[in-house]
Amino acid sequence: MSGGVDSSVAAALMVKRGYDVVGVTLQIWQESQTDPRHAGCCSLGAVEDARRVAKKLGIPHYVFNFKDAFRQSVIDNFVEEYERGRTPNPCVQCNKHVKFDLLVQKMRELGCELLVTGHYARIRRAADGRYRLLRARAASKDQSYVLYMLDQAQLGCVYFPLGELSGKSEARQIARDFGLSVADKPESQDICFVSEAGGYREFLRSKRPEMFQGGDIVDAEGRRIGEHEGLPDFTIGQRRGLGVSSDRPLYVLRLDAANRRVVVGEKDALATREVAVGEVVWGVQPFGPMRVDAKIRYNMPAKRATLLPDGERSRLLFDEPVSAVTPGQIAVAYVGQTLAMGGTIEPVATV
Repeated sequence: MSGGVDSSVAAALMVKRGYDVVGVTLQIWQESQTDPRHAGCCSLGAVEDARRVAKKLGIPHYVFNFKDAFRQSVIDNFVEEYERGRTPNPCVQCNKHVKFDLLVQKMRELGCELLVTGHYARIRRAADGRYRLLRARAASKDQSYVLYMLDQAQLGCVYFPLGELSGKSEARQIARDFGLSVADKPESQDICFVSEAGGYREFLRSKRPEMFQGGDIVDAEGRRIGEHEGLPDFTIGQRRGLGVSSDRPLYVLRLDAANRRVVVGEKDALATREVAVGEVVWGVQPFGPMRVDAKIRYNMPAKRATLLPDGERSRLLFDEPVSAVTPGQIAVAYVGQTLAMGGTIEPVATV
């Protein structure tokens, strides 16, 4: 129970269905924020909101201290990935190592049979006995993208009751029907451990100031055209704030961490049809090339592609070019509504 409307409604629905429900909140990054949109799922206020909801529902509520695990598996990874010139997804790391790893262990210690969360996704058991992760019925709220890493053991003991809802408005109405105080609580919008004031750059500067060493800005041919004050100031596809003058728009094409260089070029150079994916987790094991709908960002619509499997490192060959492929981010692929594959985007070759 994160203190938000979604996990609160998930708990309420399980109570309504007659389950013996235990509410659990994780202490992972306890910092106060002034704006609830930036408070995330682990602020001090969120813990109190979860406690109030649990009291309203008449269920026990526990708070587990996972600060050390969160720091080691999420914070450290976040900093290290930026140091390598990559752009990580901390929510995926948290889901992988904390919420659906350590929390499943705690669930069993409590004698519970199911781990229920407020994610918008669905799970089905196929005819072969294996579990499949499906997109949520509400396409605009689907979160299967950040859940691709769930293995068979986890899928077998996890349940997402919000996966069948029509969307957030229905969840809020259910919360009102239950008289929950969080019914109209704003959605959190940012990374939970990054303050609303400084942003992720200031967070990185506080953790690893040496990351902000200057270097060259070069064009696609490697010619120096400017200088920068640190790679974390740039993201793939960025156009504004590059600090170089040109008679045509320039975009960040890639980050060369080894040489502390920012490579820039024209927009067309951002487009590619081929995306390399590493650390692949298979939802549907292919026996050869597979036609899929794939995406390389959470908010992009899935596009037609051919999945070329090669063990834990595979390739997606899109029918039409995709833009701003970002190493460290997540790529997923679907067959119909079923998640077939997910993994980490690998970096392109540097100049």
